[in-house]
Amino acid sequence: MSLIRNLLMLGVLGYSLSTAWANEGSILFYGATVIDGTGAPPLEDAALVVSDGRIRAIGSRQDVTAGQYDEAIDLNGKTVIPGLINAHGHVGGTYGLQTDQYNRDNLLRQLSLYARYGVTTVYSLGGDGPEGFALRNEQDHAGLDRARLYVAGPVVTGRTEAEIVRQVNENADRGADFIKVRVDDNLGRTPKMPRELFDRLLEQAHSRRTPLAVHLFYLDDARYVLEAGADLIAHSVRDLPVDDSFIDLIKSSQVCYIPTLTREVSTFVYESVPEFFSHPFFRQEVAQSTLDTLTEPERMARMANSSMAQGYKAGLEVAMENVGRLAAADVPVAMGTDSGPPARFQGYFEHMELSMMVEAGMTPMQVIRSATGVAADCMGNAMIGTLEPGNWADFVVLESNPLDDIDNTRSIESVWIAGNRVPDSD
Repeated sequence: MSLIRNLLMLGVLGYSLSTAWANEGSILFYGATVIDGTGAPPLEDAALVVSDGRIRAIGSRQDVTAGQYDEAIDLNGKTVIPGLINAHGHVGGTYGLQTDQYNRDNLLRQLSLYARYGVTTVYSLGGDGPEGFALRNEQDHAGLDRARLYVAGPVVTGRTEAEIVRQVNENADRGADFIKVRVDDNLGRTPKMPRELFDRLLEQAHSRRTPLAVHLFYLDDARYVLEAGADLIAHSVRDLPVDDSFIDLIKSSQVCYIPTLTREVSTFVYESVPEFFSHPFFRQEVAQSTLDTLTEPERMARMANSSMAQGYKAGLEVAMENVGRLAAADVPVAMGTDSGPPARFQGYFEHMELSMMVEAGMTPMQVIRSATGVAADCMGNAMIGTLEPGNWADFVVLESNPLDDIDNTRSIESVWIAGNRVPDSD
């Protein structure tokens, strides 16, 4: 059993399975079709009662006990899903296409942006500073109206055992939700962390009772880190098709797999003008100056002629095949995008990821689960991801049913976090 599940059972990650709520300030949402994130069949003509930021009751309208509510909201003809969870994003460092913008205001701006797109929780796997830890520590309350944030701190990059131990301890001392490490050579361009250092890093992370998320590319490395005891595969295997022995290994390890397909897209798609640049759902949150920069002819030509971009384009084809095979084998696949760095557009890329996962062979229900209940379980968080009594009331109201077409996740009517409607952009 992975460390994530062990820590959840022991309560070390700080998520309690017990809760209490007050009846004051209750809101009744009624009439929608609810996909609750558990994998259960959709609930027609449902009623959802929220108070004190949490779900108090959920069921068919005639089965939910009648009571006095401060507000009743008619959702007839609409579909409700749990708030989307990005199991691998990055928050805080980018503004437009500029980097080195890590500050509290920019973190809040990005968390509000994610929320408007229905992404109500983000696991920021690397690059997190004190401001991110502070916001993580402030979010457990019924007044929240921006995306929840969980953090890994700086990526561990030490070149000696002493450096690795120090960096792991610094992140653990801050209360990191994960330790993040890269086991990759950037398509042969940089040295890869030696395995003896990885082993020491894993040992130290587990000694601090903090799960380890691994950035990787190659199938051989994925086998190694699973056999060593890593807790989360944070990217796709992109060099070779996964085989039966790997599938058996990841299933027996109870480790989750995060595809980040749109990360690959971002490495080559700007070699020409992407089709999605004309989509209103994309354009509603992107500055025209950003699009103008990305479509400069010289910039597009450099990407078109980049051997690295073409290498990642080929890797995407392998990644897509692997996602389909792993999902068919019931390996837990959690939605993640690696969004946050420049030109990996937060919010929109999560919906693109959902569409690509269906294209890779997953059903719409599997994909919704991957971004809700499965993602919450993979990240060891029992209070989000499913619409069940006691959980935070984080959900998205859609105009159309995503089980009919996964792109209907884009038909957002409203987003609710802790029972609070997420404000529109200024």
